[in-house]
Amino acid sequence: MDQVTTKPSAFQSMILGLQHVLAMYSGGILVPLLIGAALQFTPQQMTYLISADIFMTGIGTLLQLKTTRLTGIAMPVVLGSAIQSVSPLINIGGTLGIGAMYGATIAAGIFVFIIAGLFSKLRHYFPPVVTGSLITVIGLSLIPVAVTKIGGGDVTAKSFGNGTALSIALVTIVVTILMTILAKGFWKSIAILIGIAIGTLYAGMIGQVSLASVAEASWFHLPLPFFMGAPTFHLSAMVTMMIIALTSMIESTGVYFALADLTGTKLTEKSIAKGYRAEGLAVILSGVFNTFPYSTFSQNVGVVRLSGVRSKQPIYYAALILLLIGLLPKFGALATIIPDPVLGGAMLILFGTIGVQGTTIMRQVDFGAERNLMIAALSIGAGIGITVYPQLFQHMPTMLKIVIQNAVVVTAVLAVILNIVLPGRDKMLENIA
Repeated sequence: MDQVTTKPSAFQSMILGLQHVLAMYSGGILVPLLIGAALQFTPQQMTYLISADIFMTGIGTLLQLKTTRLTGIAMPVVLGSAIQSVSPLINIGGTLGIGAMYGATIAAGIFVFIIAGLFSKLRHYFPPVVTGSLITVIGLSLIPVAVTKIGGGDVTAKSFGNGTALSIALVTIVVTILMTILAKGFWKSIAILIGIAIGTLYAGMIGQVSLASVAEASWFHLPLPFFMGAPTFHLSAMVTMMIIALTSMIESTGVYFALADLTGTKLTEKSIAKGYRAEGLAVILSGVFNTFPYSTFSQNVGVVRLSGVRSKQPIYYAALILLLIGLLPKFGALATIIPDPVLGGAMLILFGTIGVQGTTIMRQVDFGAERNLMIAALSIGAGIGITVYPQLFQHMPTMLKIVIQNAVVVTAVLAVILNIVLPGRDKMLENIA
């Protein structure tokens, strides 16, 4: 897709930033909603949890945007709660207490910050065949999430996939497609946002939008350190969350390379390490303010590609919007009125776009070489297979299961290992050098 604009105006950047927020908002609040519900948090705790989580997401995004001597990758990166942390944090909170969740989160953030430099030196193990496979699976493995939203959000409900839900998703998708194909310039760049707005308006006209969450939300809430309780530190919990942090770093690596490909940025070991450290610092802060671990959101890669705007300016506005939403729960609740089928329709396009971005990266790969064909075929095949049937590893030990039931991790590990052991790696490294 051609770049629409390199220097959008302040107003355009604000609207584009809002589009980024809406693209990640559902995923951003999903983690606190799932963990809070599983651990039976009170309404007061849930209100704090979501507001603080969104606020700290804005802080974490700013840490990535602004480069310093140690932190910040300085690309259009948006941070959000890492979905892979849900199961382990529920287990930790249920067995060792809420404080153990946050102690383990703080420890994981420190771990990421410390190993960032070492981990960044592995970038030569991420040639296009590896990063392309990883980005493809990141996008395609999220498709079931989009389809679930399209059907209404609960696949066990009798109403799942009813005509009303499907019509709402269809309106959202059709409007987005028409804006993408027929509109020009700025209007084309906010096609997703317009699709979400028209889809929500249509849903409201047929009685599928409730404003109750807006009425019940408070006007102002300031995130406070250790609001939910002081952290406690348990070795098993800390090791578990460090493993989860590694999976987030692998996923973030793929996102960094996808954004670098879109923006024409040359990634270096130093810049990648700065990105990891920014995430590590954000994870530490999430533990201190009693939210949950953050990682780079792949959803927003799709927004960057679809909008054609590669500038960081809209992401600064997105971060400011997130901070505002985090401070004003009533304002933030407005985003919660968007029906699941609307989000699902938008997600289907975004996640599919991410998958296509992965295949675009792999256009650089010589698939005439059997090693490259095997790397892509096995890593992508295994990742999609785990997405469909994560139960394949249900009899494995819990700590191992947490890792290998993650499609992104399976793809990354397989692709990297195959790239190392299959003949021809030395020639590949010479080409990279």
